[in-house]
Amino acid sequence: MAQETVSPAAGDRSAAARPPDAVQDAGARAAPAGALSHIRVLDLSRVLAGPWATQILGDLGADVIKIERPEAGDDTRGWGPPWMPDEQGRESRIAAYYLCANRNKRSVTVDMAKPDGQDLIRQLVRRSDVLVENFKAGGLARYGLDYDSLKAINPRLVYCSITGFGQTGPYAARAGYDFLVQGLGGLMSVTGRPDNEPGGGPMKVGVALTDILTGLYAANAIQAALAAREHTGLGQHVDMALLDVQVACLANQAMNYLATGSSPDRLGNAHPSIVPYQDFPTADGYMILAIGNDGQFARFCDEAGRPDLAADARFATNRARVEHRGALIPILRHLTTARTTAQWIAALEFRAVPCGPINAIQQVFQDPQVVARGLRIEMPHPEAGVVPLVASPIRLSQTPVDYRLPPPALGEHTAQVLAEVLGLDAQAIEALRGQSAI
Repeated sequence: MAQETVSPAAGDRSAAARPPDAVQDAGARAAPAGALSHIRVLDLSRVLAGPWATQILGDLGADVIKIERPEAGDDTRGWGPPWMPDEQGRESRIAAYYLCANRNKRSVTVDMAKPDGQDLIRQLVRRSDVLVENFKAGGLARYGLDYDSLKAINPRLVYCSITGFGQTGPYAARAGYDFLVQGLGGLMSVTGRPDNEPGGGPMKVGVALTDILTGLYAANAIQAALAAREHTGLGQHVDMALLDVQVACLANQAMNYLATGSSPDRLGNAHPSIVPYQDFPTADGYMILAIGNDGQFARFCDEAGRPDLAADARFATNRARVEHRGALIPILRHLTTARTTAQWIAALEFRAVPCGPINAIQQVFQDPQVVARGLRIEMPHPEAGVVPLVASPIRLSQTPVDYRLPPPALGEHTAQVLAEVLGLDAQAIEALRGQSAI
C-alpha cells in the first residue's frame, strides 16, 4: 500500500482515522490516494462560491468538515423548489441546489455564537490545514475566529476569506451577491441583445457564474498556498473577492476596452472579434456557427452553395467580415434556413466547419459525448435513496477524483468528527448537546 503523507497540522489522517468508506480492503490492492488526501479542510462557508471551492478540494481527496448552524444549516438547504424525491417518489426536504456543491463533506453543527462552540472550532483549526469562510469582512473577529486569532494557534493554517468586495477598499463592508456583481463588474453590460433589438438590454448569465468562478479561483489559490507552505512552513491569508474575479474574467472584453478606451457593446450571441460566430436559424430551430478562420468560412460558403461570398472582398478575411458584419449576417441567416439543424451539422462536421446545436439541459445529459465522459453520476443518500449528481470535470491519471460521501444531512457527522478528530467521548459530546453548542 502506498504510504500516505500526513501534514503536521492535519492530525492523524491514517486509514484508522478516516471514515470507514475511505478504508481500503486490506486484502485488495489499494487504489491511489486522492491528490489532497493528506489535507483537512474546515469549511465555514455557505451558499455557492465557498462550497464550490471546498467541493473541488473534497473531490480531490481532502477531508472537508462542513461547519453549519444548528437547526438551519447552509442557506441552500432551503432553496427550493425543486426538491429531490425520496425513495418512494415523494417530495423530500432536500433541495437540489444544496446537492450541487456539497458532496465529499462531513456536516458538523456548531453554534459559534456560544463560547463552547467557538472553542470547538479552534480545536478543529489546530488539526486542520485549510479554513474557508465567506462572512462579511471582519465578521468572524467577534468570535475570535479571524485569521490573526487562528494563525496564533496554527501558523500553518491556510485561511481563505471569500467576500463580495475583498478585505480592503471602500466597499469592503458591503455584502456582495453574484447577481449584483455580474452587474457592477461589467458582465451584464456585454451579455444580452443590443438595446435596439427586440428583447434588448442587459442580461445576467443563466447560472451564478461569478460565484462559480470565485470558487474555482479560491480552490486554485488554496492549493498554491499549500504548495508554498511546503517551502516556508507557514500558511497565509487568501483574500478572494467576487468583484475581483468578475473583473478578471472579463478577459478579452476587458482588454478590448483597455486597448481602445471604448466600452464593448452587447452583441447578443455574436462575437466582438470573429464573424460568423453566433447562432443562426435553421429549418427546424437554431444552430451555432463558430467559424474561426478564413478557410472554415470558405468551406461553409461552398457547402451553402455560395462560394462567391468567400471571394467577396467584404467577406474574404475575418477582419473584413467584422467590418461588414451588418451586410453578411442577414445573407447567412437566409441561407441557414434552407436545412434542418441536424442536416447542417452532419454536412458541416464532414467539412470540418465548427458548428453545433443549442441543447436544452435534458439534451445535454443525453448527448453521447456527455454520456461517454460519465458526467452524470449517482450516489447513495440516506434520505433520498440515490441522488443524481454532476461529475467533476477533473481527470487525473494517477490520483483520480473519488466520490466518497454524498451531500450530507444537517449535522450527520457531528458525533463522528468530534470523536475522531478531537477525541471526545460520548459523555463530552452529549454535554455539548445539552449546552446547545452543537
